[in-house]
Amino acid sequence: MKTLMLLRHGKSDWHHDLSDHDRPLAARGIDAAQRVGRFLASLDQVPQQVISSSATRAKETIEIAAQSGDWKRTIEFEPRLYDTNAQAVFTWLQERSDEIQSLLLVGHQPTWGQLTSALIGGGHLRFPTAGLVRIDLQIDRWEQIEFGCGELVWFELPRTLKGIGWPVDS
Repeated sequence: MKTLMLLRHGKSDWHHDLSDHDRPLAARGIDAAQRVGRFLASLDQVPQQVISSSATRAKETIEIAAQSGDWKRTIEFEPRLYDTNAQAVFTWLQERSDEIQSLLLVGHQPTWGQLTSALIGGGHLRFPTAGLVRIDLQIDRWEQIEFGCGELVWFELPRTLKGIGWPVDS
């Protein structure tokens, strides 16, 4: 079995005259990234490999999450995860090394919602900023990935974590 987590970047700051690719996180996005990082660490579910879109807001999201959760992982940045579609990410996933058992990708909507829906066999997911899903894939090798092979284990939103006061702010 392989585990795939998809994290949508945190809320971006639109108050800059920058390209879509270069927009930074807003204060709300920073807070959400911190919550997500602590959430994964507290569950002891920090993935084996972390790969992010090259967009500034995605990079900042995962860097803040990793720092807040005290993850000891190298973060890779992949330009192909920006301005893409579910089919392209699906094909890209088939090329991953089989040594990787758990993978976290940081990217964008609508791709993450469409990819999640396809992997779990249907449905429509509204994937808000800093939303995080865990999908367990019933495969042994990444090249075996196919639509419908996944089970949605959880779908967490930073506001939900904030609403229940967990994880505790440090």
